[in-house]
Amino acid sequence: MIPWLNDRPAYVIAEAGVNHNGSIRIAKQLIDAAADAGADAVKFQTFVASKLVTKDASAAEYQTASTGKSSQLQMLRGLELSLSDHRELIEYASTRRIQFLSTGFDDASVKMLADLGVPIFKVPSGEITNFPLLATIASLQKPTIVSTGMANLAEIRACLRVLGDNGLELGQLSVLHCNTQYPTPMTDVNLRAMLTIRDAFPEVTVGYSDHTLGIEIPIAAVAIGAKLIEKHFTLDRTMPGPDHAASLQPNELEQMVSAIRNTEAAMGDGVKQVSPSELPNVVVARKSIVAASPIRAGERFTEANLTTKRPATGRSPMDWLQVIGTKAERNYDVDEPID
Repeated sequence: MIPWLNDRPAYVIAEAGVNHNGSIRIAKQLIDAAADAGADAVKFQTFVASKLVTKDASAAEYQTASTGKSSQLQMLRGLELSLSDHRELIEYASTRRIQFLSTGFDDASVKMLADLGVPIFKVPSGEITNFPLLATIASLQKPTIVSTGMANLAEIRACLRVLGDNGLELGQLSVLHCNTQYPTPMTDVNLRAMLTIRDAFPEVTVGYSDHTLGIEIPIAAVAIGAKLIEKHFTLDRTMPGPDHAASLQPNELEQMVSAIRNTEAAMGDGVKQVSPSELPNVVVARKSIVAASPIRAGERFTEANLTTKRPATGRSPMDWLQVIGTKAERNYDVDEPID
């Protein structure tokens, strides 16, 4: 398991992505929102548009619908972050006590992030079949997150093989189940696939990168074993840009983090026993064997002169058969617990 995920709650990454719209001011506000929500890290995206897409690459349908731009190159150019932008954001995140992360989409961007001291690297879903980029990321020998949207098990295996062959220990990997449709239909989430990944690759840590609307699916993922959660967020879903519409707003991000922490606390240790909070209820809610009518010393206990009532301050009703037929050693009034 990845060292920074050992014996700790799920690592929550607030995915700012490109929801800064090219504005450092907005990017800092996103860092503030992520920190205020209690996320462990805030993650952006690092790329040079001309190195990422060809001039003829079409935008995805959801991107065109939300931006009005049919060209990926045209859409992405306004969302680049410069080296100085990264330095400013890393420093600002440090003042807010939240880890700055970013996904590098090309070799130069990955190397820049490494030079800036970013401690965790990300293979986004679209790059899982990109051998040169996988080799570059693996050569850094840093903890690495792999998103697996659009991938089958064979492609995940091939990706991990490339990473391993190029210097990355599988114990440094977290593999995230993911669906890349924004937003993901609930019927396409297939959350059990995360467990399939866990069983197929026991050396890695599993998690979930979510693109559904709402917060319930990341919470469910944590409940079944996700150790890392990634979720897009924005300042305002109505802002222009490719990912805003399928992102959480700050108050929703805070609710998600809180619900994840509550879920983790509720999972417990698995031992079925009375909990400290319910211990006082044992006497209140359980019953004792009591006299149903006056009973005199020497009289035999019968089903006619005994009954069970709260509280549990006398003999347990589980002793019913042992009590029936024996003689009372003293007098009992109605409702008095049998010794």
